[in-house]
Amino acid sequence: MNRADSGTTGPTGANLRALRGHNAAVVLELLRGSGGEGVSRLELAARAGLTPQAVSKIVARLRGDGLVADAGRRASTGGKPAMALRLVPEAGGAVGVHLERDALVAVLVDLAGAVVAERRVGVDFPAGAEAVVDLVAREVRVLADAAGAALGPTGLLGAGVALPGPLDHVRGVLHRVTGFPGWDGFPLREALAARLGLPVVVDKDTNAAALGIALGGGAESFAYLHLGTGLGAGLVLGGGLYRGPRTGAGEFGHQVVLLDGPVCECGDRGCLEALCLAAVARGDLESAARLLGTGAGNLVSLLDIDLVLLGGRTVAAAEDLFVRGVGAVVAARSRREGARGRVGVGIAPGGERGVAEGAAQLVLAPLFGHADAALPGRGTG
Repeated sequence: MNRADSGTTGPTGANLRALRGHNAAVVLELLRGSGGEGVSRLELAARAGLTPQAVSKIVARLRGDGLVADAGRRASTGGKPAMALRLVPEAGGAVGVHLERDALVAVLVDLAGAVVAERRVGVDFPAGAEAVVDLVAREVRVLADAAGAALGPTGLLGAGVALPGPLDHVRGVLHRVTGFPGWDGFPLREALAARLGLPVVVDKDTNAAALGIALGGGAESFAYLHLGTGLGAGLVLGGGLYRGPRTGAGEFGHQVVLLDGPVCECGDRGCLEALCLAAVARGDLESAARLLGTGAGNLVSLLDIDLVLLGGRTVAAAEDLFVRGVGAVVAARSRREGARGRVGVGIAPGGERGVAEGAAQLVLAPLFGHADAALPGRGTG
């Protein structure tokens, strides 16, 4: 049964034994969305498109796993007051790591996505892959120890690591890391999982941030543009995170915008990233914002997206300037092309730890039915 069939407004389930895992994930997502107030079994059944009997069996299993608890009785409407159920956020969680070329931000989040603990350290990327992986493993272990004290029976479900691309998300293998050829082909997921003894998910920093925004209720179609030590994009199109068949989507910084321009570290000339970073290096943030706006305008024209969200440390240092600069270029482009609606430009939620929180969602999302980072009710099975 799907949303169109059932008339419900959330993800829907199916009364088939083979889909027990999916149905449990649908119920967990509905419980998570209800917050501390909770939701009754009958409400869960109606919203999920499941029978009350199926919901009761699922709830019994989830309660046995420590994931669901009572939230108190609802006010009576004439019969016996119904018991509301809620998710137990502290029953488990995940670590999210944002790995940049010179810094690491790591967070421990519970099942509701709330940050329980946080770590920030410097990174010496030129030291090589093995040294950096050792550092990441050490920081995850520190947060894992915190998880032991803060989380319940499910405990730590795994670690998500987000870093600049390009990379192979499925295999967790890095491709060319601009300026660091020694990382090319490094099996990051395998190396880190071996050190930690935990499941590990690897993705681009921009994809992780976009996933976190989307699961938090972002627009149907938007671009997240990240300007820090590099420049990239995360794309949510038609309600789903778009990686492309080779995780190559969103290599936004390496679009050529100036033929025969300065050489980029990727080997091409006139890349948007090279031009933006050069403007930042000479202190000309207004030019950097206009360049970023040019690239954003290209995306808006190509993909017809509703919203452009900006993030990264360079943007964070001058948020108003970048919103104005990018917004002006995008608005002018839209007017010239006869767009009927305004394309919004703003700052991405989450601040400096938005990527790390999104990386944690790489681990948690499947638990709530968002396999392959689809959004609720859109391609979740």
